[in-house]
Amino acid sequence: MTTTTDNSRTLPLPPGNFGLPLIGETVEFLRDPDFIEKRQKKYGSIFKTRIFGADSIAIVGAEANRFILTNNQYFAVSWPPSTKILLGPNSLTLQEGSQHQSRRKLLSYAFQPKALAGYLPGMEKITQEYLQKWEKINTLTWYPELRNYTFDVASTLLISTESGSQTSLSKLFKDWCDGLFSIPLALPWTKFGRALRCRKELLAAIEKIVLSRQKEQEPGKDALGLMLQARDEEGNGFTLPELKDQVLLLLFAGHETLNSALGTFCLSLAKYPEVREKLRAEISQVVGNDSLTLEHFKQMTYLEMAIKEVLRIVPPVGGGFRKVVKSCEYNGYYIPEGWNVLYQIGRTHADESIYYQPEKFDPERFSPERSEDKKPFSYVPFGGGMRECLGKAFAQLVMKVFAVYLVRDYSWELLPEQNLELVTIPTPHPKDGLKVNLQHI
Repeated sequence: MTTTTDNSRTLPLPPGNFGLPLIGETVEFLRDPDFIEKRQKKYGSIFKTRIFGADSIAIVGAEANRFILTNNQYFAVSWPPSTKILLGPNSLTLQEGSQHQSRRKLLSYAFQPKALAGYLPGMEKITQEYLQKWEKINTLTWYPELRNYTFDVASTLLISTESGSQTSLSKLFKDWCDGLFSIPLALPWTKFGRALRCRKELLAAIEKIVLSRQKEQEPGKDALGLMLQARDEEGNGFTLPELKDQVLLLLFAGHETLNSALGTFCLSLAKYPEVREKLRAEISQVVGNDSLTLEHFKQMTYLEMAIKEVLRIVPPVGGGFRKVVKSCEYNGYYIPEGWNVLYQIGRTHADESIYYQPEKFDPERFSPERSEDKKPFSYVPFGGGMRECLGKAFAQLVMKVFAVYLVRDYSWELLPEQNLELVTIPTPHPKDGLKVNLQHI
């Protein structure tokens, strides 16, 4: 499938269209949620385009994901210019090779089973407080509320800043997120310009938190405390600039993608009440009215399948970028060095040759009998290979805690006459913010 001989240069480039000079098809890519699907129908599962100023090749399918995510000799991590600048030079997502491996190992201490067990009581407390608040409101636009909830979970458990959603950090964070995938024009009124200003303010706030914690006798049991204690083989820890960029990344990964996933969960269970009832029965049987333990989750197989289906049907991240560092060939097409490739999560999860009726919300597809995701790299909501999302277990735990308390104690229904079409930037969410009526049962 892949070669790097001179023969590959005689192969054709994939079909496709570069669009306008310089910006190419960037505007359509940012505005049209069906950008990839439309071109896949027109050109097939591999096509060329130009986005974010770079000649790019999109490849769709499980085999394509395997090829891109496991071949480090051909591909290196890449992000659009706006994302790179706003994440910062020390962010784990931008690091390569041995530096990435050593930093990833240090960060992983914050997501090991012992650390996750320590986060569980805090997750329960924040979840119950928010559900009680929403019960009083009764009729609400849920998505902005979910954003506050996930920001409080992330800021409390990762950096011990309680009620972070009520501080200036939350607004700064929203504006920063809105610029992550944008045209990098650093003018005050552009999304990118606003995000750049917010990055500076966020880093200043994070620096204060870090310096204050470094002076304390006990570094603490949250992610930041574990990061402050982490040391590599040579005995070196994170530098201050590294800590700032990694904390920013953790807050983004532990918050922005999570509210998208929780929004999909709430919307899907409103549309499929039979799934909600089956889930409620399992929770009642396994947990009853007890406080949660990690042991409970091992017994809730239907909950596991439901969470997997949420992340399949609307993955919070639709795909990813890699830079071609060595020319190669894929399925008879030439992939030139210096170009970008896009691997696809959302379109892979909608592949009818893998998933039966992929548009349907059906947790049973992940049952042992069906195992529709058995093909390697056919289910990749957290990416794959050596760069699979480090916070995967944290995100899954928050989703499960939220699901247990919501489904066990509440019912909700969608309000009529609202636009549920998904806006995809920075992460997928319903256009009208998901309007519901929620009540205690």
